[in-house]
Amino acid sequence: MRRAFKYRLRPGSNAERELFEMKETHRRLYNACLDQRKVAYEAGGTSLRYGDQSAWYKGQRRVNPFFARINFSSAQATMRRLDRAFKAFFRRVKEYRAAKGEVAPKPGYPRFKAYDRFDSFEFPKLGDGIRLNGTTLRVQNVGDIPVILHRPLGGRIKTVSLKYEGDKWYVVFSCEIPDVPVLPSDKPPVGIDVGLESFLTTSAGEKEPNPRCFKTALPELRRRSRAVSRKRLRGKNRRKAVRALRKMHARVRDLRREHHHKTALKLVRRYGLIAAERLNVRGMLKNDRLARSISDAGWSGFLLTLKCKAESAGTEYVEVEARGTSRGCSGCGEIVPKALSDRWHECPHCGLSLDRDENAARNILARGLRARIGLAGGNVGR
Repeated sequence: MRRAFKYRLRPGSNAERELFEMKETHRRLYNACLDQRKVAYEAGGTSLRYGDQSAWYKGQRRVNPFFARINFSSAQATMRRLDRAFKAFFRRVKEYRAAKGEVAPKPGYPRFKAYDRFDSFEFPKLGDGIRLNGTTLRVQNVGDIPVILHRPLGGRIKTVSLKYEGDKWYVVFSCEIPDVPVLPSDKPPVGIDVGLESFLTTSAGEKEPNPRCFKTALPELRRRSRAVSRKRLRGKNRRKAVRALRKMHARVRDLRREHHHKTALKLVRRYGLIAAERLNVRGMLKNDRLARSISDAGWSGFLLTLKCKAESAGTEYVEVEARGTSRGCSGCGEIVPKALSDRWHECPHCGLSLDRDENAARNILARGLRARIGLAGGNVGR
């Protein structure tokens, strides 16, 4: 399996200037290659490939001093990044045509990257343009940069990326680590139901509070956004205000991510099997009244974090169909219609009375147990 290890960099003023220049060169290379593809297709219906643009770049290195300064393999990775964007675009076009515009979203053409929309570049191989020496990262044409190794680096390093995020520089090592086998466990199974009133509810009735990181920071975010709008366009003070706003957004993201990791780790350590819903978050975000709260909770990111931690710990993780888990009675299986505002489950058939989210978590656990043993009846309460 692949795992990413992200560490903070502490570049000096000269190193940081070189990193910004390198990032900008990669951005211009990406945009230049995108422009070539766009012009070639509009002029003669010709589709350029990665190999064509790699050969063009090789010649450009002789006349463009900025292209000559960046690592050749790293530049190839940027061109492959654009190639993957086009492959994904063509795949979305195919899906859109097959769905006749009814289900699949309309495909968007790859976009030119603005200065603030290109924040990372990759080195495909450790030792080719980038090297880790203890707690120092040596980057070609940049020099030595101290790295804060807050946790041990594990596995075989496949790629290395440098990323500028929230006014800070990071290095991300993508490593290949051995798969952890899922062994029989004496820990109990659990079903979890994510929500907004509580971040999640377990089948045992335990609740995790919703931190609402974005809602808490919203007054300060609005104040800093107003400060940006008051500053003169492209002025020095506007750049400062944008930097302050970006820092605040980064803090909200980090707090949310920290909560996800702590909650997922607690579940993985306590339970031997975790059953969760397979959610269509994109569809849920179409609800204008709840879209901000759903985005603030970050369900997709949490479930992905939980799945990765379960795989790393050898804990079994099962995703089940979400439809009907709230309406079905976990006691008798009968359908009990509810409005979204109904927070309590009262079954008129068997008399079961409990919290709505706990009832859903029990149904999720039942479906997860059925899915684990391979039965086709993972449709409790549908």
